[in-house]
Amino acid sequence: MTTGFELLALPQGTKGLLLTGDDLGLCHAANTAVFHHLQQASLTGASLIVPAPWAREAIVAYRGEPISVQLAATAEHLVYSWGPITAAPSLHGGDGGFASSVDDLLDHADGDDLRREFRAQIERAVLWGFDVCGLTVHQDAALLRPEYFDVVLDLAVEFDLPLRLAERPDSDLGFPATLLAQQEGILTPDHTVRLSGEATLMDVVRELQPGITEVIVTPADDTGELRALAADAEARVSSSEELQALTLPSGVVKLSWRDLRTAQRAARNNA
Repeated sequence: MTTGFELLALPQGTKGLLLTGDDLGLCHAANTAVFHHLQQASLTGASLIVPAPWAREAIVAYRGEPISVQLAATAEHLVYSWGPITAAPSLHGGDGGFASSVDDLLDHADGDDLRREFRAQIERAVLWGFDVCGLTVHQDAALLRPEYFDVVLDLAVEFDLPLRLAERPDSDLGFPATLLAQQEGILTPDHTVRLSGEATLMDVVRELQPGITEVIVTPADDTGELRALAADAEARVSSSEELQALTLPSGVVKLSWRDLRTAQRAARNNA
């Protein structure tokens, strides 16, 4: 099966880097940092949480950058929440918004509710004027069971968009997510790394493997708003500072989700 690496005609051994700013729309501090780094080209794309409270504000700063829709059915922050944009009773947690944990969601989510909600999130991003170039899933929630993964994969096929797979190997999932995506002609990064813990962004970039790697960061400006809502505020501020200082080693080629989408659609048209 043809991989994204081959469809993009990258030379053997190339280290392709997708550098994605997650959680666009979470809050004003996230929006301003993500768009700053997009416009400075230190990020190659961003992932928008459509139901999040500040998603609509992201329209104001948008200048055509590659945006993925981060399909959301959970809201994990203790003092800050959001909920479905459709009538989706099985997706509600105890306080009326989305479930606050992945386990809670998986206990009661209905596949039809997920399908309606996720389709509505994609369609709303398009209606707002974003050039939607890919799909990701907030907290990987709907990628962890085959019946929910099928919903996400069907939408990737319907909208002809590349997809970020779960940040864990298929052997841990218990089903062949990568193979299923390949069989449907859906491109996915070869490797996915979320910046966390003690590893710096520069460390991660230096250790890239050949192929297409998505490195996920969650930059935000240091504001009272951010520190009031996010337990990981310090890490978000630090990731923004690391992006500002990042220089790419030789042999690393920047890619965007738009590049993957273009290659995927060209392959479908030529099939």
